[in-house]
Amino acid sequence: MTETRDPSLDVHGPGENMALVYESGVELEARSQWSYAARRFLRHRLAMGGLVGILFIFFVAIFADWIAPYPFDEQNFDVLRIPPTTEGQHYFGTDLLGRDFFSRVVYGLRTSVWVALFVTALATLIGTTVGAVAGYFGGWVDNVLMRLTDLVLTLPLLAVLLVASIYLGQGKPFRVALILAALFWTSIARIVRGTFLSLREKEFVEAAKASGAGDARIIIRHMLPNAVGPIIVAATLIVAGAILIEAALSFLGFGIQPPNPALGQLINDGQSEGLKFWWMVTFPGIVIVFIALCINFIGDGLRDALDPTLERRRFLIGGVR
Repeated sequence: MTETRDPSLDVHGPGENMALVYESGVELEARSQWSYAARRFLRHRLAMGGLVGILFIFFVAIFADWIAPYPFDEQNFDVLRIPPTTEGQHYFGTDLLGRDFFSRVVYGLRTSVWVALFVTALATLIGTTVGAVAGYFGGWVDNVLMRLTDLVLTLPLLAVLLVASIYLGQGKPFRVALILAALFWTSIARIVRGTFLSLREKEFVEAAKASGAGDARIIIRHMLPNAVGPIIVAATLIVAGAILIEAALSFLGFGIQPPNPALGQLINDGQSEGLKFWWMVTFPGIVIVFIALCINFIGDGLRDALDPTLERRRFLIGGVR
């Protein structure tokens, strides 16, 4: 049985599917690596559950103005510290100033999600740039950039954040996000650098250099697409880390400051009230844990989907060959 190519399905770029049409009329489609990765991710139950959960979180954060029954700063001294109830739509109760706690959690969720996404985007951009330049050029450029990365890694994270928040943060979400991004890029930089060190010796990189392609084109068009998998996995973990660190800073009083609500700040307000008013700590804490679990599940699913050898290694470790 001989095979012929279907000219209407020619490959015009990397990652596209390719079809083979046999004389017998049977058509086989060769799936791309990204197609297989998508299939493996969709079969990962925890990852899909985490994806559904995080999409729900994003939906609530985006449409907080329509979901929250009250403004987050509206005070009502007739309903001070009442427990969760459906009366008056106080689903999470009220705080010591009579503010609807469900509304405050929803708006606090918006603030935390915005900070986490901004930190992830900026840290990924910085880390990818530093790691790509260091891994591609090597030599003294690699040494300088990696020593800078090691210096940032040796800094005590929480202590630096506390000091920086005092002098630079001033309770503004944007400034707090900048401080977090300035310290979160190191993990991605090391990952990208290691990937580029292995890629720069590959034949397609040598062929691109021989064809006269510039360094920037080789990095962006040829090498960076092959490092997207590890970058995506590391970025998802940064989202969870940024939310937890921002919540910790706000809990300690060095992060987001009133009137802007934040989940850590809500826990800080509630912990001073004791166990009698348990809802003021429980609900924002549950939301933080739920977000972190969802993002970690997604990260595990992406790692398994983008690293097909991982499943085989687990299979072999289990004793079956």
